[in-house]
Amino acid sequence: MAGPLCQGWGLGAALRSRAALRPLGLLAPPARGALPQPARGALGPAGGTGTAAGSGEAALEENPFYGKYRHKIQELRRSSPDVFESRMEKRSEVKRQPVGHSKQGEFIRCMEEKAEGLGSKTSKGGFTKDKTLDSILNVEMVKEKSAEEITQIWNQYFSAKDTVYAVIPADKFDVMWKRAQNCPSFLYALPRKEGYEFFVGQWSGTELHFTSLINVQTQGEAAPSQLVLYHYPDLQEEKGIVLMTAEMDSKFLVVHDAQCLANQVQLFYGTDRSDTYGLVETFNHRSSEFKYMAVIAELEQSGLGKELRPGQASDKS
Repeated sequence: MAGPLCQGWGLGAALRSRAALRPLGLLAPPARGALPQPARGALGPAGGTGTAAGSGEAALEENPFYGKYRHKIQELRRSSPDVFESRMEKRSEVKRQPVGHSKQGEFIRCMEEKAEGLGSKTSKGGFTKDKTLDSILNVEMVKEKSAEEITQIWNQYFSAKDTVYAVIPADKFDVMWKRAQNCPSFLYALPRKEGYEFFVGQWSGTELHFTSLINVQTQGEAAPSQLVLYHYPDLQEEKGIVLMTAEMDSKFLVVHDAQCLANQVQLFYGTDRSDTYGLVETFNHRSSEFKYMAVIAELEQSGLGKELRPGQASDKS
């Protein structure tokens, strides 16, 4: 079972055939201190180890997560060799940057181009197009109920499903939403046995789409979503709550991974600490100053993702 975290707006995850994970809530502000030294194997700008040698295709295969994406990468290489070679050249340029420092402009542009097409075509990976709250909940019927009753209904409904869900206070969502308009993209880190796997998150309306950084680097704007967080402000004014749920590509992510990414959205977009949100602003508006290791430092100080570390997840088998 995932370790306990501070309860706030009830971010939760449910697992069939497992004990339900505890609801996860707003994070207490992490204690400030010196940034930790990069752990051995911590991933560098290209999503591989920061000290990996070589460039191009050979270096790509050194990425500890290459095997997970091998099929899609080889498909791109066969179907569009010129595009593949161009991606590899740009990736090599990124890898020559100092560890923990990289220009994110290309990745942000790729995700913005991808987001522009989300409203006009069905998402890849089996994600629901134009997923509305009415498709999940009888909105007219629940309008007669209190926010507390709706919260209970929402939590009970998703407690039997393999997904992440939450009921977010209206004022907290306002903060996140305003920041998302100004800074629609960010880089998130998932702790792995090999170090950290990076994911780019891109807001498209009230949907937040995630895909791995290696996907963006090799497929650009064609990179498919691997996780989508759906936020529903339908009841925000009347009930003071915003409902959230998610869909994920189970070939690449499990519920614990989605839970960690969703909690990082709270950490970086919902924080009261200017330094933490400052990383989001830097990523979007001063990309040449952005440091990967600052994201890892915030993540480690918050305690998020501990259950993803080998030997620390009592619920994983």
